[in-house]
Amino acid sequence: MIRVGVIGYGYWGPNIVRNFQQAEGSLVVAICDKSDKSLRRAHQAYPGVRVSSEADDLLTAVDIDAIAVVTPVWTHFELAKRALENGKHVFVEKPFTSTVAQAEELIELAERKKLKIMVDHTFLFTGAVRRIRQLIDSDTLGHLYYYDSTRVNLGLFQHDVNVIWDLAPHDLSIMDYLCGQEPIAISATGVKHLNTPYENVAYVTVHFEGNFIAHFHLNWLAPVKVRRTLVGGSKKMIVYDDMENSEKVKVYDKGIVQSHDPQRRERMLTGYRNGDMLAPQLEASEALRRMAQEFVSSIMEKRAPLSDGHAGYRVVRLLEGAQRSIEENGRVIDLRESQLPMRGIFAASTVAAAD
Repeated sequence: MIRVGVIGYGYWGPNIVRNFQQAEGSLVVAICDKSDKSLRRAHQAYPGVRVSSEADDLLTAVDIDAIAVVTPVWTHFELAKRALENGKHVFVEKPFTSTVAQAEELIELAERKKLKIMVDHTFLFTGAVRRIRQLIDSDTLGHLYYYDSTRVNLGLFQHDVNVIWDLAPHDLSIMDYLCGQEPIAISATGVKHLNTPYENVAYVTVHFEGNFIAHFHLNWLAPVKVRRTLVGGSKKMIVYDDMENSEKVKVYDKGIVQSHDPQRRERMLTGYRNGDMLAPQLEASEALRRMAQEFVSSIMEKRAPLSDGHAGYRVVRLLEGAQRSIEENGRVIDLRESQLPMRGIFAASTVAAAD
């Protein structure tokens, strides 16, 4: 049995507690939060689980095997590091850390102590994303041309991060999982409205070898909520709409067909292929439940979880590159540089355990 302590019981914490409590082979034994109101909610929901306002009560507890860090991103590094130093496996809410250097340090520490790190890239465990991965792996799409993502809504404005660090981890982790290619460069532009300190509208472009490109539209000021991704290939194309109640994934047999002009060999003829649309059946189980089970199973089976520390690092690397690009007026950042400068948009002097 993997005994879990959860630090942070604000917005996302209750979902983490519920799923670790229900996952096979795990048991939540302690919950921590700085808010008395949150602790009362936790005690009412789980009267058999002890609660505390001090993170150290969980980090040093001998009856806890793993710590779930569900707190603001600027607290992730210190809490995860202290958990690892105390011999505990770590589950961390996205994004993994606020800098690349922090991610590298945690990965090295976990590997040295033979402990597991898992990052909360929830969408990797949805039936939709898993099905798209199967379609790509089976070469149904053919050679990938582009990845285009839109994630917009009206609010919620965050008080400690911009729209990229808030929304992009979802789509960057999905892209990383689906495409399996190493990005070579990134650029980003963003603007601040309503006298806010952070960008609330942004556009990010990720470049790869072989003319594959990915683009992300992120916006807290949209009149509608949109969660839509297009993946274009040489054979078929996919529309993934997470707002659809059914048929979240649609596979289109559409594309461009080129051939030589028989009269003039140097001239190419362009045609269009318009075939059927297929909406494949998707797994219906809860993604967060599957993710919690993956973390527990990875510990028991002594293997790396799907969204491990390295996956978290790759996303933070892109986030940090995008932030640097915004600060340098949209300059294309070469990701093949040996090390991006340590940068951050987080100003924090203490570690808080509250969401």
